[in-house]
Parts: sequence; C-alpha cells; structure tokens
Amino acid sequence: MAEPSTAPGAIEAIAPGEHVEEEDDFATSDYDASSVASSSASLTSSVYQHAYENGRRYHQYRHGTYPIPNDDAEQNRDDMKHAMMLELTDGKLFFAPITGNPGKIIDLATGTGIWAVDIADKFPGASVLGVDLSPIQPLWVPPNLRFLVDDIEDDWTHGDDWDLVHMRCISPWLKDEVKVLRQAYEHIKPGGWIEIQELDARANCDDGSMTPDAPLSKFFDTAERAVKEFGMKFRAGENLRAPLEKAGFVNIECKVLKVPIGTWPKDKKKRLIGLYCKTAVSDMFGAMAAKPLRKILDPVEIELFLAAARKDLDDPSIHSYEKYYFWMGQRPSVEG
Repeated sequence: MAEPSTAPGAIEAIAPGEHVEEEDDFATSDYDASSVASSSASLTSSVYQHAYENGRRYHQYRHGTYPIPNDDAEQNRDDMKHAMMLELTDGKLFFAPITGNPGKIIDLATGTGIWAVDIADKFPGASVLGVDLSPIQPLWVPPNLRFLVDDIEDDWTHGDDWDLVHMRCISPWLKDEVKVLRQAYEHIKPGGWIEIQELDARANCDDGSMTPDAPLSKFFDTAERAVKEFGMKFRAGENLRAPLEKAGFVNIECKVLKVPIGTWPKDKKKRLIGLYCKTAVSDMFGAMAAKPLRKILDPVEIELFLAAARKDLDDPSIHSYEKYYFWMGQRPSVEG
C-alpha cells in the first residue's frame, strides 16, 4: 500500500514589506463554534466532578488517563481546531469514500462534541453517538445525536454495524491504539470505514526561515518527551498505517494537508487557517505547562522556554507549519 500522499507544495509567504490585514481584521469564519455549551443531559452527578492542578481543570472520571485539561480554555481550543479543519478542508467533515447516506456514525473521544453535532446535522437520518471521558458536550443537540461518558480504551459497549467511526486528535493519548482500532473494526459493518484525523505535532519549515533548534521547533520536541512520561506518543498521527493494518483494515489511504502556524501565508484563506493554528498552539503552551512539561522541567525553566517559543510564534518571518493527516481504512465487505 502506498505511503501517505505527499503534502501540497510550499505555501507562498507574504513578501517583505507587503501590506496585509492585521490579525484583528480577519472576518469571522463561516464555521461558528460559539454555540457549543459545556453541559450535558442524562449523566450521573459523579462524572461532573473535576480535579484541579496548577490552575487548570481536569476530568475526575478516570483521572490521570488524559493529561490535558477539560476547562473552558481547552474547550475553546478544541472548537477552534474544528473551525480550522473546516476551513482547511473546504467544509468537509471527512474524506472516507462513503457512498450514499450513512445510517450509523460514532465519534470516539468526541471532546466538546462539535464534530458530532455537525455530522448529525449533515445526515439527519443517521444515528450519531459521541463518546468521551468528559461530560462537556452541549445540552441542545440534533435529535439524532446522543452523548455517552465512557473510556474508549475500555471494552466496547457502543453497539454494532457502524458505517463510519471517527477519531480526531486522540491517537497520541491512547495507551493501546491497536486495541481501540481492533474493537472499532469488529463493530463496523462490513464495508464500513474508519477515519482518523491527526496533526503531526511538529513545526515544519520548507524555506529555511526556521532552524531545527529554534525554540518553537524545540517546544514540540520537548512536548513529545514530556508526554512519554505518561506512556503516550505525541506524534502517533504520523504512523497509523501499521496499527490500522494490525486491526484488520484494508484500503488504507492517507491524505496530508499543510496547516500554516501563523499569518505568514500570502493567500488570505491560508492566513485565517494560520491564525487559528497559531492561537491553538499558543493555548497548547498553557495546557502543556500545567502538567506534562512539569514532568521534565521545573516551573522557571518552563516559563523561560515558553517565552522563547512564543517569540517565534509571533515572528512572521518564520514560515512554519504542521501537517494534518487524514487516515482512512475500510472493513472488507466480505471477509475470508
């Protein structure tokens, strides 16, 4: 099977001295995340309990499983990444080649539930389920959507015959990704699809404007070291072919898109995408500083380290970007 498709060519940068709108002048995206509320229905009070560490809030249910906060700041970052993804894909919620209207769709590690809400609106005849450790999903949702608080690494209890299983920005945090994928495989209907959407968690550069030892680049490398302390793989999204194959999936393909970090591109739409990504990365600094980075650095080191990375993040002469991977795999229609 072919390797991931080559990312598009280099993104054209703004020429030195060329005038463009300031970041504050960007029009609002067509994809509004503001309607996502942090409440849910039909849940016991115990799952609403939270733990607090270093000024950030974490889910209490299975506390420690996921070392990233679930507070408003993190929810806003999650929704911003969704808006960024829709701009990047021209509004596509998935790339898996599903024909017709899917009947059953499940979103594993749904987060705020914003993808699940959009997919339920897109396919009103489908039954949609979002599953997450945190009960932070909205109360008012399409009638064909429901949410469930559960650990997706537990034994599967979410029913069968799914047409599409969706996962996004969760692979790095899984302790046993093959188990999760194998369970998904076993409960997808024959001929159904899985799609996993992941950023590569790197500050890439094509034109030499950023060196490998630049603070922004080193942030991602240091974050990778930090999450290893929790038994997790920060860059799992780059290497999902083997886990998908081990789980039994066939027709595995990967679409790769470039996501600029910052408003340095010449193209206005790419600048908007870059603004979303820059803001998400900046917010990620705080999420990583609150817990994971403290495993390998002391608080003073973290403050100095992130100050240097933020300086790079705000420098329009640095033309960095992340890669967005869209992995697709199919359960065979007929199994031998």
